Amino acid sequence: MPWMTMDRMRTEVAIVGAGPAGLLLSHLLAQDGIDSVVVETRSREYVESRIRAGILESSSVELLDSVGLGKRLHDDGDHHRGIYLQWPGERHHLDFVDLVGRGVWVYGQTEVQKDLGRARDAGGQRIVYEVADTAVRDVTDRPHVTFTVDGRPERLDAEVVVGCDGSFGPSRGAVPETVAGTWTRTYPYSWLGVLADVAPSTDELIYAWHPDGFALHSMRSATVSRLYLQVPNETDLAEWPDERIWAELAVRIGPERVPGPITEKSVLPMRSYVMAPMRHGRLFLAGDAAHIVPPTGAKGLNLAISDVALLAPALTALLRENDPRLADAYSDTALRRVWRCTHFSWWMTTMLHRGGAGPDADFEAQLQQSQLRWVVSSQAGATGLAENYAGLPIGY
Repeated sequence: MPWMTMDRMRTEVAIVGAGPAGLLLSHLLAQDGIDSVVVETRSREYVESRIRAGILESSSVELLDSVGLGKRLHDDGDHHRGIYLQWPGERHHLDFVDLVGRGVWVYGQTEVQKDLGRARDAGGQRIVYEVADTAVRDVTDRPHVTFTVDGRPERLDAEVVVGCDGSFGPSRGAVPETVAGTWTRTYPYSWLGVLADVAPSTDELIYAWHPDGFALHSMRSATVSRLYLQVPNETDLAEWPDERIWAELAVRIGPERVPGPITEKSVLPMRSYVMAPMRHGRLFLAGDAAHIVPPTGAKGLNLAISDVALLAPALTALLRENDPRLADAYSDTALRRVWRCTHFSWWMTTMLHRGGAGPDADFEAQLQQSQLRWVVSSQAGATGLAENYAGLPIGY
């Protein structure tokens, strides 16, 4: 069927991707009277069931509270004052509230997604799920998004397109290589992550350095634990039966881990990626479409929230007042925080993960332990970690 026979829709802002960034942006725009349509490749059920980040910075929680999305978070989430840092024979608690006056909330991305979905349902948001062949087109002149639904071609015309479709969506590819630069780092290890139906054996997250590799004890609820082990890249899950996972967690974190049914396993590669600028013509990028960080610093979801918190007022000023100043500044403003969080995530990752088995491995291990001892014994070191982990103000 030729493109000229497409069904056509029109909106002010076309949002590609119905994850937390896309739905939160649509919510913020709606509060300012800006119409948007969201298109999403996956089904709603799939998007709402993805297990992703579980830590919300204080500034993210403040934003969600300010736009009426914080009630269930406060009812069902857990406020954490800090984290534990551990290496063999030692475990130290860093109290972020004492250090910088703010903590973090443990509240899974799946729950944030559900809250946003319900809010957008109540607001009558137009969301088209399970689209295919999505393409972002003509962003410097007449921006629009084309896609198919049930094999039927559609075209969504807009004043602005926002790519919230992650690292594998079409929005990133709509920015020519001659326009944007990219910075990448692939780490020589991955995380084996498991979800287990067992009560957490810790009140706050444990970040553990160990000669055999990093481990993390996190949680999703009072009855569900989220646990991670450093493993080589290209690890085969078949090599990690439940018994081996629990045994390795006991070695790296401690024998107080109580084994239980493991309901999910996955291997997560570790990488950093930044694209700049985060705008091309009338196309703006937000969240993973523009940047990826390793999960050690708990920054991915929080960066997406920060991006759209900056972008919503910028688009409102552009579309309602014909004032381009905030939109023109969006990329530079967002990238200041992106690079700060990229550095913090790199610092946490390289401090806690064992490198290869080369001639410098023992030297690097001694440096890591020295860094850890400094962080837990120095007010300046502990405060720096706390300030970054608990989160800088939006717009930093």
